[in-house]
Amino acid sequence: MSAEHPYSPAYDDDGVVYVSGALSVDVDGVAVGGRRPALDAAIAKLRSRLATVGLDLPDVVKTTYFVTDVTLRDEANEQYAEIFAEPRPARSFVQVAALPYGATVEIEAVARRR
Repeated sequence: MSAEHPYSPAYDDDGVVYVSGALSVDVDGVAVGGRRPALDAAIAKLRSRLATVGLDLPDVVKTTYFVTDVTLRDEANEQYAEIFAEPRPARSFVQVAALPYGATVEIEAVARRR
């Protein structure tokens, strides 16, 4: 945990893992442009955070997407169908006015150890 970000990227509470929001930014903190590339960047960061606690996408049981443009829903649905197997995790999809660093997508998740 750094002074700049005083929170845990992933917190394991006895097998239930809460993953902090993963923004659609590159390694330098620059917002990823394009609709699907932004969604993919957020998922890649989510996977990276899951990996820090030994988990991956199949362990996710719930996600919340925060987007600056609700019309991303169709692309998000396509992405969800591609990356999550049945039964897919529950999901909330929320439009927000803005996200840090000019990102257009942020995804948080809840996962569990199996």
